[in-house]
Amino acid sequence: MTNSESRKSSRVAYERAKQVTPGGVNSAARAFGAVGGHPIFIKHAEGAWLTDIDGNRYIDYIGSWGPMILGHQHPQVKHAIQAALEHGTSYGAPTEAETRLAELIIEAVPSVEMVRLVSSGTEATLSTIRLARGATGRDKIVKFAGNYHGHVDSLLVAAGSAAATLAVPNSPGVTKGTSQDTIVLEYNSVASLQATFEEYPNEIAAVILEPVCGNMGCVTPSAEFLQSLRALTEKYGALLVFDEVMCGFRVDQGGAQKLFGIAPDLTVMGKIVGGGLPLAAFGGKQHIMKHVLPAGRVFQAGTLSGNPLATAAGIATLEALRDPEVYKFLELQSAKLAVGLAQSARKHGVPHQLNRVGSMMTLFFHDQPITNWATASRCDTARFAKFFWGLMDRGVYWPCSQFEALFVSLAHTDDLIAQTIAAADEALSQL
Repeated sequence: MTNSESRKSSRVAYERAKQVTPGGVNSAARAFGAVGGHPIFIKHAEGAWLTDIDGNRYIDYIGSWGPMILGHQHPQVKHAIQAALEHGTSYGAPTEAETRLAELIIEAVPSVEMVRLVSSGTEATLSTIRLARGATGRDKIVKFAGNYHGHVDSLLVAAGSAAATLAVPNSPGVTKGTSQDTIVLEYNSVASLQATFEEYPNEIAAVILEPVCGNMGCVTPSAEFLQSLRALTEKYGALLVFDEVMCGFRVDQGGAQKLFGIAPDLTVMGKIVGGGLPLAAFGGKQHIMKHVLPAGRVFQAGTLSGNPLATAAGIATLEALRDPEVYKFLELQSAKLAVGLAQSARKHGVPHQLNRVGSMMTLFFHDQPITNWATASRCDTARFAKFFWGLMDRGVYWPCSQFEALFVSLAHTDDLIAQTIAAADEALSQL
């Protein structure tokens, strides 16, 4: 058992960080704003374990918010980074590794024929939206409440993730002009989607969504919703964009689009494609991607795009994921965890919903199905905060918001899953 007294060094580190960094963190998702207390400062990670600066160890279900699908310090990835480091850290010139990583993405993701590498999910989304507008000659973008697409001005409207946690759906600094062409609809609502296209038949450049949401908790689209998205965008000449930064290579080697059998026009990728290093990508059909500079006129550039260390980590990770046994194992371990969590919640009479797709899941503290932001936002966040600290005190590192998905990795053995379920059972019994 750990407690606040055993995390004194993290508290001191947090106070120090607040003097030089807004809020003491470099991403709002790390701030523990939804659960109270102070964030835990990490010193070391290996396999499925995190160790904080006080020496406390935690079974990790964040995995750097998704990228560490193989576990921390996977030998294959570690060796690839070390080998790349021997040659340099950045060149500002093309490398064969960039091409190899693009080839692996194209091989795995059904709809992608051409790829551009960038350095973050936000950058990839920003570039994709610009490309969609440039390729169609239209201005309006449709997004869905509770879907987070990075801190892109035009999309930081009714966003999930840290914006949901902090109750800031519209950030100061985002001008009316920037967001005036963004239309926000309810996730899984076919009627509102149909009505919007009828109202703006020739103005919508693209519809963007998380095909498996992770930023309002794990929420999945209905089959009718997915089919309507594809049919309506094709009918009205708009592009369908899947933001698979989180679920890409996570729920299936080919992402949610392969799992659901729906081919978008453009796909945003990140996290796993960089193997834990800062790298993201966007891709799609050649005739659309060829609008990007220098092949076309839509501007996009980045000094560190395709960084050799990041591409090495990404290649090693994607090559490891070509083994079909990987996803069988992830499904098996994730199912065990999901069943254990749900059984414990029922045993202790805790109202809950367990949403899962592959190795992504969320235990929601709510007694009704969670299908969109309207239902997710009604969860008992105070109860979640107690549960979170109950797990942390028992050595389990959980997402620090009800509105974030957790992730299972290849390093989560049967013993670790059993330890997690036991810890959750004790934490739920205290609610």
